[in-house]
Amino acid sequence: MAFKFPLYRRSGSLIFLDDDVDYLEMLGMVVPATLQVELFSRPSAFLARMDEEPARWEADAGLQLQLIDRWRLGHPLLPQVLRYWGSNPARYQLAQTCVVDFAMPGIDGLKVLETLLDWPGSRILLTGQADELLAIKAFNKGLIDQFIPKQTADIAGRLLTTIVKLAETAHPRLNTVWRTALQSQHQAMLEAPSVAATLHAMVQEQWIEYVVLGEPFGLLGLTADGQCDWLQLEPTAGLRDVGDLARSAGLGFDAVRCIQEGALLPAVELHQQLGLSGPIRTEKAFAIGDEGLLIGAQFRLGEADLPQAIYPYRHFLDMQGLRTIQDTWVPTR
Repeated sequence: MAFKFPLYRRSGSLIFLDDDVDYLEMLGMVVPATLQVELFSRPSAFLARMDEEPARWEADAGLQLQLIDRWRLGHPLLPQVLRYWGSNPARYQLAQTCVVDFAMPGIDGLKVLETLLDWPGSRILLTGQADELLAIKAFNKGLIDQFIPKQTADIAGRLLTTIVKLAETAHPRLNTVWRTALQSQHQAMLEAPSVAATLHAMVQEQWIEYVVLGEPFGLLGLTADGQCDWLQLEPTAGLRDVGDLARSAGLGFDAVRCIQEGALLPAVELHQQLGLSGPIRTEKAFAIGDEGLLIGAQFRLGEADLPQAIYPYRHFLDMQGLRTIQDTWVPTR
């Protein structure tokens, strides 16, 4: 069964190709500043930009596979993911979605996208009214993920909704990679509709990148400012064991009772895996979903808690400067 809730997700580059410079400028202006955008008016420049993208994705997936392999050898995942985030800021630039106009001089947008079959990102085709039948056939064949007629009312709103929806879809390969680090009971809980909905809302509100881990069970999230959070998840059926673990880690009677009642959660494994000093941290617990299967507690990690500093996504966006059409150098706001 495919997960409704992605196990790994991050922000990436959104790339537009359209020979209509005015239309391209409009697209550059309406996309929120929280997204990395690249604009191209010529297929040759666009294809040059995308030429090494499959190899970059493959290299990044290889790094994530290495994390899992080391975990199987006994190295905890939590500090490994934090080091991966700290050492690989180039992951922000991976092309996540391409939006390509169909009608362009010399080559149509579908043929452009067909050259990217080895690239695992999302493809959106912008069409004129006369091109919609062809776009439907391409969609049904799986050559594109979505098509949008350019004459659509509120084209900007429709486009942004589609981009967000595609970004929230689990990436098949990365989902498979991280699924291997989860226990079957954890997988089943994440598939509960209200659990997935609750986690989705939390992720959308807070993080530009996150990963679901199984040991300990929870989400490691990263904000646009480079702040890391640990959302610890605990099955309600196992709270007595969590309390016993907290007692063995030195927490007192009152804290242990609150843990077993589901009012607090202790970050015992977080302390162990990151080598944190001081007493075991606890945070108030809250329900995850309506089924009564899970509770969670969120722990903020300070700079001193991290194996190394993490370059913030917001700084990456700031370094991009004004959005320009990259092959004509026409500035947009």
